[in-house]
Amino acid sequence: MKSKVAILDFGSQYTQLIARRTRELGFFSVIHPFHVDLRVLKKDSPGAIILSGGPSSIYEKNAPNISAEILNLGIPVLGICYGLQVIAQHLGAGVISSPNREYGLARLHIKEGSRLMKGVQNPSPVWMSHGDKLRNLPPDFIISGFTGNTEFAAIESGKRNIYGVQFHPEVVHTREGETILRNFLLDICRLVPDWNMKNFIETTTGQIRRQVGSERVILGLSGGVDSTVLALLLQKAIGDQSLPVFIDTGLLRKDEFTQLMNCFRNDLKLQVRGIDASGIFLRRLKGVASPEKKRKIIGRTFIDVFRDIQREVGPVRFFAQGTLYPDVIESVSVKGPSATIKSHHNVGGLPRRLHWELIEPFKELFKDEVRAIGRELGLKERFINRHPFPGPGLAVRILGPVSAGRVKILQEADRILIEELHRFDIYDQIWQAFVVLLPVRTVGVMGDLRTYENVAAIRLVESIDGMTADWYKAPPDFLNRTANRIVNEVKGINRVVYDITSKPPGTIEWE
Repeated sequence: MKSKVAILDFGSQYTQLIARRTRELGFFSVIHPFHVDLRVLKKDSPGAIILSGGPSSIYEKNAPNISAEILNLGIPVLGICYGLQVIAQHLGAGVISSPNREYGLARLHIKEGSRLMKGVQNPSPVWMSHGDKLRNLPPDFIISGFTGNTEFAAIESGKRNIYGVQFHPEVVHTREGETILRNFLLDICRLVPDWNMKNFIETTTGQIRRQVGSERVILGLSGGVDSTVLALLLQKAIGDQSLPVFIDTGLLRKDEFTQLMNCFRNDLKLQVRGIDASGIFLRRLKGVASPEKKRKIIGRTFIDVFRDIQREVGPVRFFAQGTLYPDVIESVSVKGPSATIKSHHNVGGLPRRLHWELIEPFKELFKDEVRAIGRELGLKERFINRHPFPGPGLAVRILGPVSAGRVKILQEADRILIEELHRFDIYDQIWQAFVVLLPVRTVGVMGDLRTYENVAAIRLVESIDGMTADWYKAPPDFLNRTANRIVNEVKGINRVVYDITSKPPGTIEWE
């Protein structure tokens, strides 16, 4: 029985969320570009095909599209947002620009007899993000759901085994999106839910062994959850052939390099090579204010340090890093025509002069999925639950030029924030928490004297996967104590503000 889901990507920022939701339901999924060769798709032998959303309009010249044959393979198809419009155009329905665009929550009203909407609350909140709509129904289709602005919010054809929704069932804001996807994959496609993280570990370790053979692998160990889980996975797969390297960039949290080296060696029994390269990183960042330039400088400097290590240890063919999907989707369109939001220092490949092959087994996973892998590999909860920390470190939390002095100021403020999160027992309620040092100075009064010092912003967010996030409604007592401590204990900061921006429209990090 076929249990694989093929997802064709038209460039939606949410494409990997579709894959993730299918995996959460127990179905293995693979993302292909929208223009995937039919021979590849047929060889993959999927039991279901999902067409993602995307930023284009199907009626525009050179708009992303699929081969019409995909709709005639006898495989059930679900189109989401733009994917629905692709289906409609192929099957003879018109797609037009909508005078009433829908962005955000809408109420879906469900019609009786829908297989796709079976068991879904009526009406039900759904997440819309579209400016185009269907003008009419394709032949042999019925309307299974509508909203106040969209007559064809959900359509289906039992005869053709093709289904479509104008909203996004993959995002958490669509309350019963999981039910809709389960109806499609389990009841309509009749797939077997047999995929889990244990299977991922078994499959991936086997792939790594076959890829690496007897060669060695340098692992860029950042100290975060992702690269640490990867270190354990590589250890399981290839043992001493893995060479984990932890670099002190001078941009880590206070005392973190020493603490993590002790943890790696003593608790996790990893043979980690520690390198103090703080001088070269800070020297190259001197005077650089652009966040994109910072990230690129840091990426190049990491490569230079790793190249020096290769000279010491001898020939190395592979380089491994814990890249996650949110890094990829914000940096570059890998599968489809998605928009670049910001580059990540660990995305985009390696310089040709290194002649290294990349190993990135997590590049289509989310943070919580990697944490689940860590649990399977025996990593302790106190490490698994560590908040995400950016690869470029504090450089992207210092707006404007980076200097050793500004790093020290931010390290002290960050230390206080983390201490208070634990003191108030709210650290584990939050996805990510940090302080941003702003290139803004304000007047203050301390001990009857005028001060003119820096502003710091506290950022606390709640999230499930990092793709969307909401600001954390922190207790006033916590904010009061944390702000007072930062202003009183950190020389160089005299004002603290609280960031209440969600993602979108903001990103989690400021740079």
